[in-house]
Amino acid sequence: MTVPDAIADVALPEQQVGVVGHHAARASINAQLAAGRLPGAILLHGPQGIGKATLAFTLTREILTATGDEDAHRVDEQIAAGAHPNVQVLRRRPREGRGFYTVIRVEDVRELREELHMTRGRSGHRIAIVDAIDDCNPSAANALLKTLEEPPPETTFLLVSHRPRQLLPTIRSRCHNLALRPLADAEVSAVLQAQRPDIEPDELAQAVSLAGGRPRRAFEALGLGADSPLGALQAWLRAPAAHPAAAHLALADALAADRDSPDLSFAREILTDWVAGEARSAAVQTDRMRLASANELWEKADALFAETDALNLDMRQTLVTFLDAIRKHVHATSSPATQQ
Repeated sequence: MTVPDAIADVALPEQQVGVVGHHAARASINAQLAAGRLPGAILLHGPQGIGKATLAFTLTREILTATGDEDAHRVDEQIAAGAHPNVQVLRRRPREGRGFYTVIRVEDVRELREELHMTRGRSGHRIAIVDAIDDCNPSAANALLKTLEEPPPETTFLLVSHRPRQLLPTIRSRCHNLALRPLADAEVSAVLQAQRPDIEPDELAQAVSLAGGRPRRAFEALGLGADSPLGALQAWLRAPAAHPAAAHLALADALAADRDSPDLSFAREILTDWVAGEARSAAVQTDRMRLASANELWEKADALFAETDALNLDMRQTLVTFLDAIRKHVHATSSPATQQ
């Protein structure tokens, strides 16, 4: 089974029986299923890597078991093998030769639509999973919208989105929207241990700390080297103003040593997550000055990294500039006691 962005030795979403977390969303759909009011389209949206696709396949199993004439075990087997005739999955397709297309194309959506209008292979509902709808190019998105406007009978679309605000408003309005959140650390730990039962405690703790509630990132963290500078970055962010002024220069040197390294990718997410957390904390505490400063910091990060990527600028200097901006933010918005 060929899937874009798959991680080696990690089970695909369709191969995982059950999902960790997202209890409220799952209960909501099951309640509508039991009442015979299943939506024609469900948009599962939230940060990438939190288990949205796994939830989509779990809901698919539950819908097919409830509406069809096969038991749960048989349904599980067919979905895991990609062989259930009532399930269609739309993802970026493999290119001839090597790799995958960068988008879901309009011809892919048309093929899906043709499949859904054929006679179903089993009794019960049909399910179409789009993972992820963000990958649709404009023509594909418009073709999918037409299908959502005139859906085949007894068919439910499960649309996975990491960036719902970038979708066509008309697509969002056709869907029952379920916003999903990152998992708790204990839930991320459970996901990792289920697939890596022999993982060492220290390795598990480090992966969970880097995941930010996203199991996918935790699995990616397991591939980092033992000398990764990310631990030093996390320690620095716990008290930016308490470290020597030159500490962030050494951090920038280490993180920017290899522009294509996973350490740098993780570092950028850790930094933006820190700023987002700072803004949330300021909002909860109704600290307007701190919130305004955090918002400015977010805009600075967005502009700095976007310009660096677009113009291939020096990543070290970008990191130095942004880490220095974090220090200034903390100095300006924290009391002397909190800077220790």
